[in-house]
Amino acid sequence: MSGLSKESVTWVEIDEGSEGQRIDNFLFKHLKGVPKSHIYRILRGEVRVNKKRIDQTYRLQMGDLLRIPPIRVAEKPEAEYVPATEFPILFEDEALIAINKPAGTAVHGGSGVSFGVIEQLRSARPQAKFLELVHRLDRETSGVLLIAKKRSALTAMHEIMREGNSDKRYLTLVLGQWKNAKQHVKLPLHKFDTPQGEKRVMVREDGQASHTIFTLLKSYTEFSLLEAQLKTGRTHQIRVHTSHLGFPIAGDDKYGDFARNKELMKQGLKRMFLHAHSIAFNHPLTGEPMSIVAPLAPELQKYLDKLDAKQ
Repeated sequence: MSGLSKESVTWVEIDEGSEGQRIDNFLFKHLKGVPKSHIYRILRGEVRVNKKRIDQTYRLQMGDLLRIPPIRVAEKPEAEYVPATEFPILFEDEALIAINKPAGTAVHGGSGVSFGVIEQLRSARPQAKFLELVHRLDRETSGVLLIAKKRSALTAMHEIMREGNSDKRYLTLVLGQWKNAKQHVKLPLHKFDTPQGEKRVMVREDGQASHTIFTLLKSYTEFSLLEAQLKTGRTHQIRVHTSHLGFPIAGDDKYGDFARNKELMKQGLKRMFLHAHSIAFNHPLTGEPMSIVAPLAPELQKYLDKLDAKQ
């Protein structure tokens, strides 16, 4: 899609990377710098697919020939340098990549972060036609992160997750003595922005339904090691559920016990103890059952070993 000129018509043949995408979304992505209102204007009259008019809801098909009229594209600012980074790979085939994301790395650029996992991976694999995040992890959370290598895999994975046909499990260390061996937590979560522009979540009656199943794996004097199984995937869900019940996650800088976090840092826990441990689902293209496990991050394992030694 390079070489859009101000003077001439551009022709684009749709490949697998854009198959199934709505034409308005395709144009937003590829005509960066052009106002959306202008894109909708040319869609109403001058854009053609296979020499025919279409509307903005048309989904592109493989091999479609797209005609884009002459258009004035704003000069692109100098692209910011993104280091080419490969991450520890847990699984890869022609449809999906599963990586073990380190803590402290955002999954994508935005909100004060110039680049994240997806931009670094694209930079490391310039030949890849399609790389998109299947889901997200908080910046301070480590563990399994899925990336789609084909649009068909992305849309199928989104449907699998929407229908509740994936099993995501996290390991977390919380402050306090968790009582129940297994506990279902269902609380409505409301998302809001702080005056500083940071995303936060709170339990509120009119919030979105959320559901986590917690299993107690081990009790320590001052902590509990839990497995959290997500039945819904709300922002900060596990962090807010544990905090609301009075068991904040060790090292959580948003919903945690800040005084205790300072002590924990001195004891060697310098990050939030939340790790996306495993995900299970049927492969989006073959239907084969998949189970991907990310070993606990070394710094978290080291802290657990310390606690075990004290027991």
